[in-house]
Amino acid sequence: MQLTLHNLILRPRQKESKLVSICEKKLHAPCRGFRILKKSLDARDKTDIRWVYTVECSDRPFSAVKPHYPKISKPSPKVVIAGAGPAGLFCAVRLLMHGIRPVLAERGKPVEERAREIETFFQTGRLNTESNVQFGEGGAGTFSDGKLNTQTNSPFNREVLDTFVRFGAPEEISYIGKPHIGSDRLREVVANMRNFILEQGGEIRYRSAVDDVELRDGKLCSVKINGVREEADLLVLAVGHSARDTFEMLLRRGFRIESKDFAVGVRIEHLQSEIGRMQYGEGYLALPAADYRLVSHAGERAAFTFCMCPGGVVIPAASEEGGVVTNGMSNYARDGKNANSALVVQVRREDFGEGPLAGVEFQRRLECAAYAAAGGGYRAPVQLLGDFLADKESYYFGAVKPTYARGTSFVPLRAILPSFVCDTLKAAIPDMNGRMAGFAAYESVLTGVESRTSSPVRVLRGEDLQAAGIEGVYPCGEGCGYAGGITSAAADGLRVAAAIAEKYR
Repeated sequence: MQLTLHNLILRPRQKESKLVSICEKKLHAPCRGFRILKKSLDARDKTDIRWVYTVECSDRPFSAVKPHYPKISKPSPKVVIAGAGPAGLFCAVRLLMHGIRPVLAERGKPVEERAREIETFFQTGRLNTESNVQFGEGGAGTFSDGKLNTQTNSPFNREVLDTFVRFGAPEEISYIGKPHIGSDRLREVVANMRNFILEQGGEIRYRSAVDDVELRDGKLCSVKINGVREEADLLVLAVGHSARDTFEMLLRRGFRIESKDFAVGVRIEHLQSEIGRMQYGEGYLALPAADYRLVSHAGERAAFTFCMCPGGVVIPAASEEGGVVTNGMSNYARDGKNANSALVVQVRREDFGEGPLAGVEFQRRLECAAYAAAGGGYRAPVQLLGDFLADKESYYFGAVKPTYARGTSFVPLRAILPSFVCDTLKAAIPDMNGRMAGFAAYESVLTGVESRTSSPVRVLRGEDLQAAGIEGVYPCGEGCGYAGGITSAAADGLRVAAAIAEKYR
C-alpha cells in the first residue's frame, strides 16, 4: 500500500520523526518507505507558525528509478564548454551521461585556489582579474547564498536539484520551499562535480579562456584557448554575466547580440534578529533564519529585493581594476549577525543608449564612480537608510555595522547612482516598510553599488539553441542572457546538453 498525505502539520520544535508515526497510523502497518515531497513554513499568523508537509509513504521500501540517458552514435563530437559555472558544469555532467566527453575551459582557478584568491583580495585589496568572485570554477553563484529557488518552469529544474543532492548537497533542497546550499557547502559540491567529470573522461583546463572563435561559411571551425588554436565541432558559451571581453569578441566575430534590461542599486543590511522579529515575531529563535522578498511599484518604475542572504555578509565582487561591485554571501548555517539583500531598480535599454554593449558601459560607469567616491582600495560607499531618505550625509553607524570586507566610506549615494534609481528607491522603501514594518529602520546600512544582478546582454540563439546564423555554437546560461540564477543557469546547461545529444544520436 502506498499513500501521499498532504497538509501534515508540525510545530517549530517538533521532530520530523513524528511524521513517520502519522504515516503508520494511516497505513495500519510499519512504514518501510517514507519520503518528504514538500516542506514549507507557514508564518502568516505569527501566533501559530507551522511547518506544512506533503509526504509519501508505503508499507514496502521504495525502489530507486534511474534516469535514462541515450548514448550517442560514434564518433563523438569534440565539444568545448567555455565556463565552469552552473551552466557549464551541468552541461558537462549531462554530456558525459550521453557518452560525450567535453573539454571544459575555465578562465579562473579551481574552487579551492579561487577561495584563497578571494580571501586575499578581501584582506589586501589585491585583485586577480582572472580569478575572483565572478570568475573561476563554480561561477559567481559559488560565493553567494547558494539559493536554488527559481521562477522558471523548466522541465530540467527537478534534475538540477537531484544532481546537486547526488554530488553532496543537503537532501532537503529537493523538497523544501526555499532551498539553499550555502557558499561553504556549495564549494564541496562543485569539487565533487569536478571529480566526476574527470573520472568519466572529461577534461578540465583552468586558467584557460576561450578568447576567439574561427567561423567558416557560418559554421564553427575552431576556437582559441589562451591564444592557441584548437579544432572543435561544438562550442557551448557558458560564460558568466561578467565576461565582458568575451561579449566584445563575439561582437567582432559577427554574433548577433542585443542589450537587455537589468537592475542596479545597493545592498541593504539589517540585524538578522530584527528580520526574525519582523517575519516571525518573538518566537524567531526556534525557526530558520528569516528571509524576505519585496517588490514595490510606488515609484515611476519597479524596485525589488533580490538575492537576500540571511545571516550573511556583503562582499567585494569586482572583476575589473578600479571598480566597486557588491554581492551577498552566506553559509549553509546562515548564522551571521546581519542580513543583507540587493535593493535594486529596473534599468531599461533607453536608460543607457544604443549599442549591444551599452548596458556593460552603464554598469562600468557606476562601478568606477563608486570606487572613486569611496577613496579607492575597493572601499565601498555607504549611507544610513534614514539619511538617504532625508538627503542627509551620514557620519556614524548605529546598531547595524557594515560587513563589507574592504572597508567603507560615508558617501551620499545620490552622488553615484542615477537620479531615477535614487528617486525610485526613496518611494519604494516606505512602501516596502508598509508591508514589512521595520524594513525602513533608520540605522539600516545601504552599500553601493549592486550592479551585476544579471547579464546586460543576450547572445541570440534559434529554436535549435544554436547561435543565430551560426552553426556549432550554443549560447547558454546567465551570461548569454538565458538564465537568472543558479537553478535556471544549470537547467539551461542541461537543456543545451540534451539538444547536443539529440543532434548526434
